[in-house]
Amino acid sequence: MEHTIKAVVLAAGKGTRLRTEGVDLPKVLRQADGRPLLGYVLEELSFLDREDVVLVVGYDREKVVAAFPDYPHAVQEPQQGTGHAVQCARQALEGFAGSVLVCYGDMPLMRRETYESLLETHRREGNDCTLLSAVSDEELPYGRIVRDGEGRFARIVEDKDCTPEEKAIRELNVGVYVFEAGPLWQALDQLRPNNAQGEYYLTDAPAYILAKGGRVGACPTCTAEEMLGVNTVEQLAQVEQIVRRRQGRG
Repeated sequence: MEHTIKAVVLAAGKGTRLRTEGVDLPKVLRQADGRPLLGYVLEELSFLDREDVVLVVGYDREKVVAAFPDYPHAVQEPQQGTGHAVQCARQALEGFAGSVLVCYGDMPLMRRETYESLLETHRREGNDCTLLSAVSDEELPYGRIVRDGEGRFARIVEDKDCTPEEKAIRELNVGVYVFEAGPLWQALDQLRPNNAQGEYYLTDAPAYILAKGGRVGACPTCTAEEMLGVNTVEQLAQVEQIVRRRQGRG
C-alpha cells in the first residue's frame, strides 16, 4: 500500500467494565479465543506498513507497547475523549499530508475489506472526511447518520438526542473515519468539551468540516457484527463466539 495512508488506532482505554478477578490488563490486551483484541485489529490493517500504523496508548501503556513493539505509538494521558486521542497522535504524523484512517483497538471483528472499502469511497468521492456506517434493523445505541434530500451526509445525531423520526433511521455511525490530514487537524483544533463528560469528541469533527465547506461522505459497508466493540465481559464472550464461528469452530 502506498504511503499516502496512515492509520491511528485508539488503544488507550482501561476497560473498567471488563475488570474480572485476577485479570489486570488494558482493554485492548484482553483476549478473545487466546489472542489480544488489538491483535485482530492489526491483522486486518496489515495492508498498511507497520510504520504507518500509530497506536494511541494510555492505561498500562508499557504492556501494550511491549506486546506490539513494531508499531509507532503516541501517549494519551490523561484520557479526554476520542478527539483528544487523535490529537495525541499529531506529533507522530507530523509532516504527513495524506489520508488518516481512525479506528479502534477494541473492535476486533472489523474486516480488512471494510477498511479498504471505506478508503476507496473516500478516494473516489474526493472527500475531506468519510464516515463508516452500518445499516441495521436492530435497536442499537449508536448515533444516526442524517442525510439531506439528495442523499448526502448532513450530520450525526447521537442516540440519546434523537427525535422519534431520527430514531427510526437505520444507518448508524460506526465511529471509524478517514480524514484528509489538513482538515482533520483544523477540526480538532476547534473541538470543545461542551458535554457532560467534559471530553473532546471526534464525532464533532465531520460537522465542523462540513460547515467550513468541506466534503463529508458516509460509506455504509460495515455489518452490525463488525461494529461490535468490547466494553463488557458479555461482549467479550460474544466476540469470542463470533471469532470461533468465523474459523469454523463455533
